[in-house]
Amino acid sequence: MKVMKRESPVHTDHSGLGLARQEVRCAVRFPLSLPVLLSAGNEQVTALSRNVSANGVLFELDRELPAGMDIHFSLRMPGPVLGTLHDVLVHCLGRVVRCSLNQTQYLAAATIDEYKFAEQ
Repeated sequence: MKVMKRESPVHTDHSGLGLARQEVRCAVRFPLSLPVLLSAGNEQVTALSRNVSANGVLFELDRELPAGMDIHFSLRMPGPVLGTLHDVLVHCLGRVVRCSLNQTQYLAAATIDEYKFAEQ
């Protein structure tokens, strides 16, 4: 299995003012509602994806996840979305970049820093 590492696209301030680096979105998002089991610390958290891109995922879940938390999760990507005959299981490592309450559900945005395709 080959592990792929993602480099997060960033905008760096060259003004010399020491401003923080900001993340820049540059990947197409696919509105995919997929069931997900997240490993966050020592806990397992059930979630549902709202959208997925090459760089990250937006999850809907019942509890808050703190920004900066490392997470592990797997996504079963539909074959038609990927242009393959069969669904593809992808194991991902990432981190939560933000989490907010939206009506009755939390929305957590997470990066995908590393991923590997499960052998089928």
